[in-house]
Amino acid sequence: MLINQIEDFIRDIQLASVGKSSDKAAEIEQFRIKYLGKKGVISDLFEQFKTVPNEQKKEIGQALNRLKTAAQAKIEEFKQSIDSIEQKSDSMDLTMPTDYSEIGSRHVLSVVMNEIIDIFSRIGFTVAESVEIEDDWHLFSALNFPHDHPARDMQDTFFVEKEEGKQEVALRTHTSSVQVRVMENNKPPIRIIAPGRVFRNEAISARAHCIFHQVEALYVDKKVSFADLKQTLLYFAKEMFGEKTQIRLRPSYFPFTEPSAEMDISCNICGGKGCNICKGTGWLEILGCGMVDPNVLDACGIDSKEYSGFALGMGVERMAMLKYQIRDLRLYFENDLRFLRQFDALV
Repeated sequence: MLINQIEDFIRDIQLASVGKSSDKAAEIEQFRIKYLGKKGVISDLFEQFKTVPNEQKKEIGQALNRLKTAAQAKIEEFKQSIDSIEQKSDSMDLTMPTDYSEIGSRHVLSVVMNEIIDIFSRIGFTVAESVEIEDDWHLFSALNFPHDHPARDMQDTFFVEKEEGKQEVALRTHTSSVQVRVMENNKPPIRIIAPGRVFRNEAISARAHCIFHQVEALYVDKKVSFADLKQTLLYFAKEMFGEKTQIRLRPSYFPFTEPSAEMDISCNICGGKGCNICKGTGWLEILGCGMVDPNVLDACGIDSKEYSGFALGMGVERMAMLKYQIRDLRLYFENDLRFLRQFDALV
C-alpha cells in the first residue's frame, strides 16, 4: 500500500546520517535531490496520489506532508551539523598533543573491603547492612555496654540527640549495631558480615581518624565453639596475607563477647623475625573477636541456652596499612592523586 511506502520513507529519513566522506555538502545535496528533487521520491509519490480513492486521500495526503516536512528538517539538521564541525575545526589547534582520558580505578579501601567480603563469602557468610545513625539500644544497650562505659561519653561518640529522658541517637561507632538488627529479625543459624563506615570523636592524626571503615562477622547456631572461631580466623589470615601466615590469640575484653581475644598475625614484612613495622615483636595486631555474650543473645530474642555464637571485627584501614605498608591514615581521605595512583593496578 502507498501509505506503508510513505511510512517506510519517513523511517529511512529519520535514521539517515551524513557519511564519512570529506565532501559532506555533496552528500546533503544528493539527499535533497533523492527526496525533494523534481524526479525525487516525494514528487513520484504525489503523482501516485492522484489515483488514490477519495476515501483514502485525507490519510495519505497527511502522510505525504509528514514525509516532506521530515525530509526538509533532516536537510536542515545536516547543514547545522556541518556548520558546527567547521566552527570547531576553526578553533582547534591541530598541533596540540592528544589528550588521553585517564580511566578511573577503585579506592584502595574499596579494594581491601571487597577482598575481605569475598574471603568470608567463600565460607558461607552473607553481607548485611544497616543505617549509620543509630539509637542507644542497637548501638550500646543491646550489646551489653554498661551505662558508665567510656564509649558512651561525648569524647568517643558523635551524638545526634542527647536529652534527659530520651533515648540517645548517635553516629554509629561500630557496625556491631548491624549484628543486633540481624539477630532481632532472624532466627539462627545466622552467618553474616557487616561492612560499613563508622564514626568516632577522635583527633585526626597519622594513626587515628574520626571516620573509618569496619567489617564485622557474626555466626550464631547450635554448638558454635571457640574452636570454630579460631579456625575461621586462621582461614581468613592465610587467604588475606598468604599461606605462610601464622596467628596467635591474646586474652582481651569487649562488653559484647565473653571470652574475648585480640588476634595477631605473623609480620608479613619480616616473616616474624622482627622489624620496625612490628616493633621487633614479629607480630601485628589485626582484629578483635570472641564468643557472643549470652546477655547479647538474650537481649536480641535468641535463647542463649540453646544457641551460641562468635563475633569478630576489623578495621579496613588497618588491613590496608598492613597489606600495602601505608604509614598515614589521613592519606585515605585527602584525595591526593599521587597516593591514589599507586593502586591503579588493583582489581
